[in-house]
Amino acid sequence: MARKDALVNLRAILVRRRDALRSALAGDLSLLKELRSESPGDVIDAAYDSAQDEISSQLAEVESRELANIENALERMKAGQYGQCEVCGGRIPMARLDALPYATMCIECQREVERSGTGAVPRRVGDEAGEESMSSELEL
Repeated sequence: MARKDALVNLRAILVRRRDALRSALAGDLSLLKELRSESPGDVIDAAYDSAQDEISSQLAEVESRELANIENALERMKAGQYGQCEVCGGRIPMARLDALPYATMCIECQREVERSGTGAVPRRVGDEAGEESMSSELEL
């Protein structure tokens, strides 16, 4: 029962973070457009604006990736696959989900993917007969 409560809490955290990222990205993009429409002053101002645009763009890219990971985690919750490793099919420990709520692999499989250097998931676990579904733990 404790895992189910923790998963419900993680869902709330993911939804809040998703909404915050959406707002931040909408603000970042509108700010970039606004800044570009203003006429630059001298060469130093233009260089500074260019550097700020680059930093804002990189931050928006990182936030976009996090948003995609969060949306994937919420979809996995709906599908009953949240908390299940994509590679080995085992349960992802709560400590890992608390640290990284959108984790899709257990730490051992994540390390193996990072060691391989490809970033590709070696194999996906299919729905096999007799495999326990996470949807019974978390009704959405």
